Amino acid sequence: MSTTPSDDTRHGPTVPQAQIPPWLHALTDDVTAVTASVLGRGGDRTRWMSMIQRNKRTAAVLILFAGSWDADPTAHGGLPADVDVLLTQRAPTLRQHSGQVAFPGGSFDPGDDFPVGTALREANEETGLVAGGVDILANLMPFPVPASGFEVTPVIGHWREPGPVGVVDPGETARVTRVNMRELLHPDNRFQVQRSILGGSVYKGPAFFIDGMLVWGFTGGLIAAIAEVSGWEIPWDRDDVRPLDEAIALAETPQSNWVHPNSVHPNSVQHGEEPTT
Repeated sequence: MSTTPSDDTRHGPTVPQAQIPPWLHALTDDVTAVTASVLGRGGDRTRWMSMIQRNKRTAAVLILFAGSWDADPTAHGGLPADVDVLLTQRAPTLRQHSGQVAFPGGSFDPGDDFPVGTALREANEETGLVAGGVDILANLMPFPVPASGFEVTPVIGHWREPGPVGVVDPGETARVTRVNMRELLHPDNRFQVQRSILGGSVYKGPAFFIDGMLVWGFTGGLIAAIAEVSGWEIPWDRDDVRPLDEAIALAETPQSNWVHPNSVHPNSVQHGEEPTT
């Protein structure tokens, strides 16, 4: 049995547009737009991809939105007021990337129907999510995470029938939460974080602070790109740049502040055995 998925994974919508909530059409119609948004913030992912090809490991994350079907014509991008996204927070006792906020997800296992099967299995293991109420809408293009050698494919889902979720293993996960997207994207909750790293490079990237959680790195970068592509973004102060360590200090759960020396790209947090995002 293969230990890696085949290379013919299809990226783009997985269902007809009529089966996708209208406020997600802009995101799912052209998944390359998210990649373009990420690359538009700087960095050279082509170089990073060449770095991980030698020992590439494959992973998937689930970006799961719940909320009304119909778009709100009065809102940016039609985003309904009740839309939320499922996030997890790693346990503060973990050796690597403790306390960081991520989408549910993890590495490919033999037998997984990648990337959807991997994303749903990991979400179930981390949060208890029952896949029966989830409609998978699209697979985004993969993103390289060079320090760990992971190539991560985000999977977009709509939680048609939301059910209970929570922490399954406290040794791995400190918190499982559904975060309202309008609140997350409110200008009061948005800024950028910055930190000098080895070799004199500077990490700077999108960040969000909500419900005592700091969302940054790969997760923050993907949320920012998705909001931009979907038209949900509300103008915010891009000149509000805060030291990463100071932002972390405000979070309720202690977080690792480790940034890999190659992480000069706004969305590149490097990970250990699991692609914390």
